[in-house]
Amino acid sequence: MALLWVGSTNGLERGLVERAGVDYVGIQTGQVRGINPFVAVRNGLRMVSGAREALRIISDFRPDVCLTTGGYVCAPVVFACWLRQIPVLIYLPDMAPGWAIRGLSKMARRVAVSLPGAADHFGGEVPKGKAVITGYPVRQELVDAAQDRPKARETLAKQLDLPLGGADPLLLVWGGSQGSRSINFATWQALEEILPLAHILHIVGQRDWEANANDLQKSVEQLPTKLRERYHPLPYLHEEMALALAAADLSVARAGASTLGEFPVARLPSIVVPLPFSGVNQEENAQELAQCGAAVVMQDAAMERELTEVLKSLLVDIERRKGMEQALANLALPDAAFNIARELVSLGTKQ
Repeated sequence: MALLWVGSTNGLERGLVERAGVDYVGIQTGQVRGINPFVAVRNGLRMVSGAREALRIISDFRPDVCLTTGGYVCAPVVFACWLRQIPVLIYLPDMAPGWAIRGLSKMARRVAVSLPGAADHFGGEVPKGKAVITGYPVRQELVDAAQDRPKARETLAKQLDLPLGGADPLLLVWGGSQGSRSINFATWQALEEILPLAHILHIVGQRDWEANANDLQKSVEQLPTKLRERYHPLPYLHEEMALALAAADLSVARAGASTLGEFPVARLPSIVVPLPFSGVNQEENAQELAQCGAAVVMQDAAMERELTEVLKSLLVDIERRKGMEQALANLALPDAAFNIARELVSLGTKQ
């Protein structure tokens, strides 16, 4: 089986793809909505050039099937596959499609979605519509670690060399690789009231770790000595993140697409805070989890006012967290990667 990754000419993912042993080829592309009109025109011309390049790539590589997750770089490739009658499978990680996926889905044979609620955007499930429910692919490390929360916590404590405790709940707070100022500041404000109830593993984010170093230091220094050892701030986690998700009893996080896959597999109750004005609709992701009883939604502007009390309520209410864990388990599709692969094989062998 041969694989080819088509991305933008200067795509940030190129190094990762090539290190994984997959061939990479770049094409011209660019955003055409929500930007300066002159830049949009220039990028539109790049898209035309990218379509020509994609047609040459398709003719040379002769694929049986194409998988895309949307984005502007995918438009020329999907268009080229549509012209050459190569079946396309789009994967939508979020609950609501953006402009690119809405348009590209017209040329796709199937659209894989993380949860059933997203299928309506594509006419429903096959055979009525184009949607197939596959789940959100997660790392095998998370699937394995999620089988035993106490063991995951013990292993994480050893890897990080931190006293994460065992009897009290573990609260995981994070806002993405760069951090979230509103989540960070609301957490620092809540420390003195929350730490008697739980250990806190706080992933501050690489950007915020440096930008808000003084605020972090001040928050820690103001804590009573006996509480300081229960607060564990870190700039970021890499390989250990799967263990952290599996080890935690409660989380505060944004509502990106990964929450739809990772939190159900980890059975991790959460307070999800949709990122305002994000490129994808995090609000719909958050509401999907909340409507199933798997999460509590909190708006960004309400963080400093509401986070402390909501956290205290969830940390002391073990039965409510157990109910949220069960709701998450009902949503979990740990075989999502296999399900997507199965759809690709099916589409690629029907020609």
